[in-house]
Amino acid sequence: MTLRNQVLIWIGSFVVLILMLWLFRGILLPFVVGAALAYLLNPIVNQLQKWRFKRGWATALVLATVVAILLGLIFMLVPLVAQQVGGLVQRLPGYAAELEALARKWAPELNAWLGPERAAQVEATVTDLMGRMVGLVGIITGEVLSSGATLISAVGIIIFTPVVCFYLLLDWEGMVRGLESLLPRDHKGEIQGILRDIDSAMGGAIRGQGGVVLILAAFYATALSLVGLNFGLAIGLIGGLFSFVPFVGFAIGFVLSMGIAIVQFWPDWWFIVIVFMIYMVGQFVEGNILYPKLVGSTININPVWMMFALLALAALFGFVGLLLAVPMAAIGSVLVRYGVRKYRESALYQGEAGSIGSDADVV
Repeated sequence: MTLRNQVLIWIGSFVVLILMLWLFRGILLPFVVGAALAYLLNPIVNQLQKWRFKRGWATALVLATVVAILLGLIFMLVPLVAQQVGGLVQRLPGYAAELEALARKWAPELNAWLGPERAAQVEATVTDLMGRMVGLVGIITGEVLSSGATLISAVGIIIFTPVVCFYLLLDWEGMVRGLESLLPRDHKGEIQGILRDIDSAMGGAIRGQGGVVLILAAFYATALSLVGLNFGLAIGLIGGLFSFVPFVGFAIGFVLSMGIAIVQFWPDWWFIVIVFMIYMVGQFVEGNILYPKLVGSTININPVWMMFALLALAALFGFVGLLLAVPMAAIGSVLVRYGVRKYRESALYQGEAGSIGSDADVV
């Protein structure tokens, strides 16, 4: 089969996959979450099998433990977090008005220090920024409530997700063997290499990035709560959980925390500095410790393309698209790198002289 036909087949398969995802986007959430959980938990089940556990018992034990932990966290944290998020949304317009009042109070000092024009620009920027932040939090809250608060969605996630995860984990090895048996024999080794690269990228995207997000959410929520910042738990969780979007999670948490800290603690500026330092420490730990250790270079995606994938898939599939964006971007990056490598080996790139003796027309 020529390279042209293979490319057309893969493009056609990708288009069909996107169309199917779009058609069934309304019911995909439990299946996407269940598949992600199965992918995350499969190494643990494999380890239990090495310890002489049967696959079924290992799957049941791991899934029961995870469900128990999640239920405990839900019953302990969800009421408190929901209360704080609701209070934060209600109080944000008031915080914005108080920040604007402080900016007017500081206007004479700003005029003397920066000059009238720059001082006016600073005041307008603060007002505009807080207004946008209030609108952004309101939009995010509305989207989350509209996409996840219905009875059907809740029942689907609570009931169907563990079932999907259990059966995927139970037959994971069989599914892998079945897929490998369908690979073209002439190119089986090369395709398996691509699949290994995809697995490595997916591991970095889901396990690594997920670990970074959870650690940052726990750090920010704990640190801000200990400082005594109003709604610190909710702000820390929001900023940490949104940190899978490059720069967005940090920006949301930092702006909200600093704005509330200024209103709450002024003129005791030491607490404001402490809140500032919490985010600086979080950024340092994320960039120099967590990301290199947990994610490393397995994803190798430019942040701009990551944000594009998140926005594009969210626009197409809603909340399900947000869940699919990071792993699909990881898979896409592997396939693009493979395509670039094959292009460099092809006659189109090397010319007739460079293609002599090569088999660049086939994968």
